[in-house]
Amino acid sequence: MLDLSKVDFLNNDQIREQAPCVFAQKASKEVSKHYTHIPTIKVINDMRTLGWDVVDVKEVKARKTSTRGFQKHLVVFRNPEVVINGKDNDTVFPQILLTNSHDGKNAFTFTAGLFRMICENGLVISTSTFEDVKMRHMGYSFNELQVQIREMVEKLPLTVESLNKMQATELGKNQAVEFARKALSTRFPKDELKRIKIDLKDILTPVRDEDKGSDLWSVFNVVQEKIITGDFDYKVAGKVRKAREIKNFKQDQKINKELFDLALEFAN
Repeated sequence: MLDLSKVDFLNNDQIREQAPCVFAQKASKEVSKHYTHIPTIKVINDMRTLGWDVVDVKEVKARKTSTRGFQKHLVVFRNPEVVINGKDNDTVFPQILLTNSHDGKNAFTFTAGLFRMICENGLVISTSTFEDVKMRHMGYSFNELQVQIREMVEKLPLTVESLNKMQATELGKNQAVEFARKALSTRFPKDELKRIKIDLKDILTPVRDEDKGSDLWSVFNVVQEKIITGDFDYKVAGKVRKAREIKNFKQDQKINKELFDLALEFAN
């Protein structure tokens, strides 16, 4: 189990190294004249004032030269004072995920997430449980941000309720297999699933002792980690291939939200 006091937040130099577009002081030339530019670093500083600091940051690869330095990016915040203590020391820290771009195509979007200390994996809560919060660049203010973040924190009991339901739901072997089978559809299209063969027992095999349980929360975390990290093999045309890790943060968020929704369907 990691000690949170040993988890370092990213400083501005580290953020700049991983996602320089966060510091863009002007918008892309392709934006409308009515576009109001708010540098993401300003929002980061405002979030720090509210007690939320940066633990991770990513940016997508720019497809066009004109969007380089202005492309979509993700900033992950955590507040060390906001924590969910589960059973058997299964500590989970709520996170706030901010996506933005400086090309006029995206508003500030805040999504609720979870960081599980046992396996160090990040989960994104489904929109059916936690609606995304969007803030336009025009009219952005610290006061509005403060209100939106406070409302997100006030909804945390909904997350605790969902986790409690998952922990209280025991899955039979057939149910676990069915969950794994449906979970794969969050990563692979239907036509591709028809062409490949995946051993569902492999998807359900825990990586660590802490996840050796038949409750939905344990099964969900095992399956989520396997699907995101690509920790499984599959057969296609008689050849065995290793699944790739999901590194695109947009796809990561999509899969995570769908998995969370699926888990809630299985919850009592």
